[in-house]
Amino acid sequence: MAKYVIALVVALLLNASANLMIKFGMRAIDLELQGAGIMSDGVLGVVKLLLRHWILLVGLGCFAANVVFYSFALQKLPISVAYPIMVTTGFAIIVVVAGAMLHERLSVTQWIGVAAILVGVALVAKDAGNQMGSPTQSPPASDSHALPPT
Repeated sequence: MAKYVIALVVALLLNASANLMIKFGMRAIDLELQGAGIMSDGVLGVVKLLLRHWILLVGLGCFAANVVFYSFALQKLPISVAYPIMVTTGFAIIVVVAGAMLHERLSVTQWIGVAAILVGVALVAKDAGNQMGSPTQSPPASDSHALPPT
C-alpha cells in the first residue's frame, strides 16, 4: 500500500510544480511580449517563444507525469480520499510558494479558509485505512440478495 501513497505524494508534488512552472513561464512570456498577443508572430513565433521559456514546457511535462503517478495511486487508493489530498495539499503548496516567490498575499480570512480546507481533508483522510480495509479485517458478511460474481 505504501507504494500507492508514495505515488500519490509524487503526483501532488508534480501537479503543484506544474502549476507553478506554468505561472512562472507565462509571467515571463507576458513580460517579454509587453502586451502583444501571443500569436502576433504566428505559429513559428509561438514555438520560438515556448523554447525560450522552457519552464512552461517542463511544467506541461510535470502535468503529464502527474497523470501517470496519480493513475497508479488510484489503482488501490479510494478516489474519495486521494482526490481531496491531491487537490488541497497541492493548493497549500502553491499558496506558500506563490507567497514566497511571486509575492502573492492572502488575507487573514483566506488563510483561515486554507486551514479549514486542510483540516477538512485531514478528517476525510483520517479513516482512509478503514475504507481500504486492513489485512486483519474479516471480509464482509455475504449478502443473500447480491448477484453472484461473473
